[in-house]
Amino acid sequence: MIKKPPFRKLRGYAFDPSLSLKIDTALINNITYKIRWEDEEQLKPGPIGEYIEVIDYDPTVNKFYSPVDLNHPYILAQDGLDPSGSNPQFHQQMVYAVAMTTIKNFESGLGRPVLWSPHRVKEVANARPQNNDNLANPADIEKVIDEYVPALRIYPHALRDANAFYSPQKKALLFGYFAARPADVTLQMPDSLTFTCLSHDIIAHETTHALMDGLHRKYTEDTNTDVLAFHEAFADIVALFQHFTFPEVLKNQIAATRGDLASQNLLGKLAQEFGIAIGNYGSLRDAIGTFDKKKKIWTPKEPTGEEYRTIMEPHNRGAILVSAVFEAFLTIYKNRIADLLRIATGGTGILQQGELHPDLVNRLAAEASKASSHVLNMCIRALDYCPPVDINFGDFLRAIITADTDLVADDSRDYRLAFIDAFRKRGIYPNGIKHLSVESLSYPEPDTKNLQELFDILVDFLRDYRNEIIYTKKRNEIFDINRKYIAGSYDTDRKIFGLHRRLGITARQNTIDFEKLTGIMFSNNWQSLGIPTSNAYAGKGPSFSVNSLHLASRVGPTGNQRNQIIVSLVQRAQISIDKNKKDWPKITPGETDLGFVVNGGCTLIFDLDTLKLRYAITKPLLDTDSLNYNLHQLNRSRCLALHQHQIGSVADQSRFQAYFGMGKRNSFNEPFNFLHTH
Repeated sequence: MIKKPPFRKLRGYAFDPSLSLKIDTALINNITYKIRWEDEEQLKPGPIGEYIEVIDYDPTVNKFYSPVDLNHPYILAQDGLDPSGSNPQFHQQMVYAVAMTTIKNFESGLGRPVLWSPHRVKEVANARPQNNDNLANPADIEKVIDEYVPALRIYPHALRDANAFYSPQKKALLFGYFAARPADVTLQMPDSLTFTCLSHDIIAHETTHALMDGLHRKYTEDTNTDVLAFHEAFADIVALFQHFTFPEVLKNQIAATRGDLASQNLLGKLAQEFGIAIGNYGSLRDAIGTFDKKKKIWTPKEPTGEEYRTIMEPHNRGAILVSAVFEAFLTIYKNRIADLLRIATGGTGILQQGELHPDLVNRLAAEASKASSHVLNMCIRALDYCPPVDINFGDFLRAIITADTDLVADDSRDYRLAFIDAFRKRGIYPNGIKHLSVESLSYPEPDTKNLQELFDILVDFLRDYRNEIIYTKKRNEIFDINRKYIAGSYDTDRKIFGLHRRLGITARQNTIDFEKLTGIMFSNNWQSLGIPTSNAYAGKGPSFSVNSLHLASRVGPTGNQRNQIIVSLVQRAQISIDKNKKDWPKITPGETDLGFVVNGGCTLIFDLDTLKLRYAITKPLLDTDSLNYNLHQLNRSRCLALHQHQIGSVADQSRFQAYFGMGKRNSFNEPFNFLHTH
């Protein structure tokens, strides 16, 4: 019996076409990607598979390019089409290969299949009462439902522009192409066509935006200076660390730098051809150095500690986070190779002149690959430990430390200290901690003794959810189960009262303690704080949403397994802020022409085996200190911070904020299109 192959081999560029035209990089730039195998029934010409749907329409010439059939015997026999800048079918192959590689890395880190951000569709029906209670049937109330998106669409030739972006509205990646305008004609031929769909870094970057939107849909809202910068930075981090998965590239750069990855090298650079084509003297971004245009030399970046307070533009601010993560990786890498260098240098620490021995190169490359894989998994895994709204870089550091502590008990190589040190050097500190340490950065396990009745109800619900989803592998079935357990199922013989309904009813019986835990309001008089009334269940409570419900299963380095259920809750309030006679900002709840929306939220992480609550990670909408006195007030500091960021001085407002801010009249349509062109 012939077994199904585990993966499909497809040729492509490790970086972009420009490196195949240089004598010193041509041999390492053409690589073979190993993609999860999809059968002929699953993978249609396009390619169109389970996760990806490539539609190659070029609106500038009003033409559909013939779709590549990766199951054609000739293409299978030669590991895909030859890399080519002029063959549209290879362009289709390239975006498919890189996108699927990025998806594989996310699923490895998250411990579950990824789902794309759903379409949000209004469903309207007539309400009718139920016999067993006074509530209307939830299935018959006007509400917004999530509609499954099976595949992310990719358009390799969507626009004639120096741009590429993820469209949250279309659930698609749109890649542009344009004529190069290099500042130095010796670096690239002027007017030569540059295709963004042929850059590994750009494809991985945009795919990451789409994957992030599937995990945290509120991260596209510009609520503080870090949110959009985080989106950009994380997309760069994924693209950078995927360079380390290419063995020949890694060995080449280890040999070229004599093992010093802090020096100038290809692994730390992003989108080189694109950067040169738009007039830079090098790559679009560099994690470890900068190019001096006047002196025309590369110099390493040295953190000053002032960057985080002074740099605000999303891409440049995101570069601070990228450099912090990359420095953490370099520290980990240096610690891992210290013994090898002692052996190779006889204890002096100084390598002999000349080329490194191939065996030493192989060992250094193996350690670099392992360290980069660990760092990338740490970053991806941390996404589940982030608050669902209003993230900042300090939140991400806490998420990294907590997630790693949760899975890896013995940090014998000091990975966590490497991250803390790199963030500290850039002046990035989380809010709400008294000192900087692994213990203080890790989120504590919450005290739920006063919520036992509520959690007994939730535990029964989560146990049913676990039993139904734990062995489900198909993504559409996972989506249906998640939606059923969030919204409920009332039209079948086996009725399921969804998580949203359970919380909406039972949390109001344990209001104060649950509000302290989540920072979300479930008490009466929610309207007085500008919180809308829920359309569900006959409008008997405050509006809130269950943004996500996930099951994750992760395995640590010692073989220990961590199984978890992750729930995220979000609530919004409509407010306006003006100043009274004493020039003191006054928060006025309610919808007004000059008002805006402030969101609060909470990520709840349950241990799947014990069904106990492990973490409650909040960005509270309520002032939780006031709850100790049974007072319900909005979180004043968060309201004022959002007001300062969004509605502050017009002179300080970026064009992005002006178009896509949280004001009532602003529509949030294509943030990444605008962001990537400004």
